[in-house]
Amino acid sequence: DLAVTGARPRWFLAVILVSPGSGEFVVRDIFAAVGVALTEVGAFLVGGHTEVTPVVTRPIVIGQMLGLAEAGRFVATGGVVPGNVVVQVGPAPVEGAAVLAQEAVGRLGGIDTAMRAAAGAAFDRPGISVVEPALLAARLGASALHDPTEGGLAAGLHELADASGVRIRIDRRAVLWFEPGLAVCRALGADPWSTLASGTLLAAFPAATVEVALQAFAEQGYSAAAIGEAEPGSGVRDAAGRSIPRRERDEVDRVLLA
Repeated sequence: DLAVTGARPRWFLAVILVSPGSGEFVVRDIFAAVGVALTEVGAFLVGGHTEVTPVVTRPIVIGQMLGLAEAGRFVATGGVVPGNVVVQVGPAPVEGAAVLAQEAVGRLGGIDTAMRAAAGAAFDRPGISVVEPALLAARLGASALHDPTEGGLAAGLHELADASGVRIRIDRRAVLWFEPGLAVCRALGADPWSTLASGTLLAAFPAATVEVALQAFAEQGYSAAAIGEAEPGSGVRDAAGRSIPRRERDEVDRVLLA
């Protein structure tokens, strides 16, 4: 969330709440996991609060990340203007694939073993962090950035359009899909457009600079594609004018609680 404003994550504060009876190892494991995650993005734990309290039945971590905007430039979600090109960096759904492959493994017997394994390992390969591509996009002059999460790619596009007061017209053929994620969605009857999409970045660029941006992403090893264009209006539609709907409930939640 911080990186898509153009700010590099630097300092993290965490409130950690655990239930009575939790062993010391629980707290140690949480801090160890926090440390690993912060190391991956080059940030540091600088404070917070840890408490044993009966108001929780499982550990909860409430975090606040601080950082500095490179060159002092802040990028807003609502910065898309008509004529901007919307670029997708990283395929979808990555996190949804990992969660469903791990939590609904008993229902995935019809999927190729290698494909199922790739979905289950998606937290690490390709991973769900968009920090570095977001900061690169900011340096390249992105007019808006957004990281789709709950509700999937469709919700992320609607959030980008709503925040900017524009309509986004999408070329369905250009969308980058995570093939193991598609396989899991097909097996479980889930809509990949509305499946948890952490690991994907949406960036808007002026049409005159989008090709330079795409080349820069490729040079850094990021898969990226121009998938749509902003125009006057509202909502998200495809090239044929058909609406790309935003579901009220993420497909991961629906499938796992079915």
